[in-house]
Amino acid sequence: MKKIIFALLGSLVLTGGIMAKTNVEGYEFVKTSGGIEEYKLTSNGLTVLLMEDHSAPVATFMVTYHVGSRNEAIGYTGSTHVLEHLMFKGSTEFNKEKGTPIWTLLQDVGAQINATTWMDRTNYFELMPSEHLERAIRIEADRMRNAFIREEDRQSEMTVVRNEFDRGENDPFSVLDKNVWATAYQAHPYHHSTIGWKEDIENVPIERLKEFYDTFYWPNNSTVTVIGDFEVAEALKMVKEHFGKHSSSPHEIPEMYTKEPKQEGPRRIVIKRSGQNAIVGIAYKTPEGSHEDTYPLQIMSGILGNGKSSRLYKSIVDKGLATSLFMWDFPFHDNGLFVAYAFLTPGTDPDEVEGIILTELENLKQNGVTKEEVARAQAQIRADEAFSRDGSYSVAGQLNESIAMGDWTYYTTFVENIEKVTPDDVKRVANTYLDEDQSTTGVFIPVAKDQQSNAGSVGENDLGAKAVHQPLNWRPENGLSVGGPLAAVPASGGSGAAMADQIKTKEVVKGLTLMTMSTPVKDVVTITGSFLGGDEFSPASNGKIADLTAAMLDQGTKKQDKFEISEKLESVGAELSFYSSQYHVGFDIRCLKNDVPLAIELLAEQLKEPAFNEEDLETTKKRYMGQLQRAKESTRGQAFREFMRTLYPEGHPNYSFTVDEEIEMVEKVTATDLKAFQKENYGLGSMTVVAVGDIDEKALAKSLKKHFKGWKKSPLKLEKTDKKANPGKKVVSNVTIQDKTSTDTYFGQAIGIDRDHEDYYPFFVGVYVLGGNFSARLMQTVRDEQGLTYGIGSSVRGVDNGKDGYWYTWGTFGPSLLDQGKTATMEQVSKWTEEGISEEELSAKKSTITGSYKVGLATTSGKAGQILTNAERGRPVEYLDKYPSLINALTLEQVNAAIKKYADPSSLVTVTAGTIDENGKPTEKE
Repeated sequence: MKKIIFALLGSLVLTGGIMAKTNVEGYEFVKTSGGIEEYKLTSNGLTVLLMEDHSAPVATFMVTYHVGSRNEAIGYTGSTHVLEHLMFKGSTEFNKEKGTPIWTLLQDVGAQINATTWMDRTNYFELMPSEHLERAIRIEADRMRNAFIREEDRQSEMTVVRNEFDRGENDPFSVLDKNVWATAYQAHPYHHSTIGWKEDIENVPIERLKEFYDTFYWPNNSTVTVIGDFEVAEALKMVKEHFGKHSSSPHEIPEMYTKEPKQEGPRRIVIKRSGQNAIVGIAYKTPEGSHEDTYPLQIMSGILGNGKSSRLYKSIVDKGLATSLFMWDFPFHDNGLFVAYAFLTPGTDPDEVEGIILTELENLKQNGVTKEEVARAQAQIRADEAFSRDGSYSVAGQLNESIAMGDWTYYTTFVENIEKVTPDDVKRVANTYLDEDQSTTGVFIPVAKDQQSNAGSVGENDLGAKAVHQPLNWRPENGLSVGGPLAAVPASGGSGAAMADQIKTKEVVKGLTLMTMSTPVKDVVTITGSFLGGDEFSPASNGKIADLTAAMLDQGTKKQDKFEISEKLESVGAELSFYSSQYHVGFDIRCLKNDVPLAIELLAEQLKEPAFNEEDLETTKKRYMGQLQRAKESTRGQAFREFMRTLYPEGHPNYSFTVDEEIEMVEKVTATDLKAFQKENYGLGSMTVVAVGDIDEKALAKSLKKHFKGWKKSPLKLEKTDKKANPGKKVVSNVTIQDKTSTDTYFGQAIGIDRDHEDYYPFFVGVYVLGGNFSARLMQTVRDEQGLTYGIGSSVRGVDNGKDGYWYTWGTFGPSLLDQGKTATMEQVSKWTEEGISEEELSAKKSTITGSYKVGLATTSGKAGQILTNAERGRPVEYLDKYPSLINALTLEQVNAAIKKYADPSSLVTVTAGTIDENGKPTEKE
């Protein structure tokens, strides 16, 4: 799980410069910090934060309300989150009855829209092409005081939220984390998770929700943030026009005054339930986020758990005792928790890992930390700071958390304060807060039960697997995409130039192509690349050799061990990682401009001269098998794996092995296998390197030439498969997994075409109308109207390199609603295949997909990723600009003909996974 980091602006100048004070009638200018200006709307007390950034033609609009789960009490826990859901059900001006539903109006212009609820705040946001900024402002202003909040909407949405709750209960870490907080805090409302207790979710009356809305949703209890491509004066006028219609609250906003009593001894919670691997977490009380000790605590967190050079990584993960670590150190409005979580490998004794963590903490308390460790943690935060400026949503999201904590300038002054931290400060806070009597230890102990399936998958994301004390519905910016044939679609920069015209392409050495794109973001460079050598090129005797070869690239070289390499990278805040995809070995670099030569040197060394040490391989295999074992706990992953095994025969690129089959292959891999595979297959020929950001193209090309010239040529070539999908026929299967409170179902079939087929785009758009986003049919009916699911959608996948791909619909349902959910889904699928889509729907989704171009490429990583994907598919850079016209040229006849041709409800494969029997009936009470 990725740690949420405050990566902040400091005194650096952002693209667009430090803004001068803007005089607009009706506002009081308050202050400016880090390029962000604060204004107060004098008529109602609304706080407005603005920062111009014209590096991309997008803007983020966000409203943060100073109300979260800390404002709840027993009987109505989760109310803030339920209310957040109801805010999307309509307001006086924007609703389904008028034909102006919120989701449709925004998504139809390519906007990404969502809301999140957390301990100290609730926020609503839109990331959109900047010309539609006023649309977002109007919607947010109207629902601030004119939301419907109706009982009929509560009834349907309650079951949606309950399904969301159940999905969290599916995940052992989520359950453990919830109980650690509930044990650590007994009086303070941080005791309960943001989603609340199940009975409160189900029974909170609409009157209570209306009271909550009328108490907290007022201009003087909220902050508007606008970041991106706009003019300050114009934005202030629009905010005043629409939000200025509301008065300030007629009452004082109630303060939450409960304080947590002093803890008088260590606490412990043990969770025993079905699962695969143990988890250990040790938590300590910390001060409120605005306290000066927050900064040395952040440094201490980095020293303990950030990167291979960190103390806990070396003592636990590198020893093969855990698959990963997660350091929790987020600053809240009130007291928080400093938590070290370890996700154990199979067979590891939780007591042993607990003892190691406590020993490391005691060592830190007694002996302190070194100047070098502090400097490394500071460098990592400086790099995070620079990347926090990469995209308007990232800046707005960081501000959102600072606002919730109580002071938005925490965001702009963070790095300055981090730079002041000394080793003595870290030792002092360790001795102040790492107090056994202020600790809470949580342990998840897996209990084996019969009928535990091994059909799990690590290939599909499990939306339920996140800690309950992360914000609900939270998505990082890079996760925002239309889900189409281009994962993130190109957008020109502020200049309006075509994407292809901004990309420079050259063959640095024979077999290595460099593609660069300069953007206005300061200091930040994102590099991504690949070459043939992925999973499909593994020897027939063992399908995991290619994957493990890539996984071992960062475990040391013939010149340096892994810690020497990680020390060099982490000391400048750089990151370098490797992966194996279906066809390619890939690498990702995130660094500052001045550190590009170092990153390229280490990239070349690790690719060309990996050590493949036997001892490191054994610990890597142990961690890998631990991750595979955890995959068995995923209902979505297990359903997906069985779905793919049913659609395709063994040997087809889309086929999935069982988890146990993968574990068996991993166990058999030797260092000799990896050395032979790397020696025979790695090399130049298909290598592409893409760099986006503050690029020195000549220096980068020189560095690549220096380190890769003379590397051998790879013999690998990309050849299309002749394997076909299994014959289409109706299949219904159920996968039983114990102790799960939610199920996942896949419906779908193979389509016999790849993405180059003339029918691909018509069918893709047709599937998108069915379930591509929230305003698509499935979410609007099965979720929004009927309240049967938290998540449902459709997509087309597996269509690269001549493969006959597949389309699917996925939905998550509580076991008691499974039959209703499946029936409701099939009703929509049948209607879709029989009647097709309408001209209005086609027009709307064309706008959604093409409007999302600007949003999808709002960051350097978004641009770099799409350029590489386009190159891997063998397409010219001009295709990046051609794509919108391909979508806009589609006709209704083409789309409906494709739906009729490739979607047949009578021969769908349907797979469900959860605590159900072989007939799909619940086997335990919910």
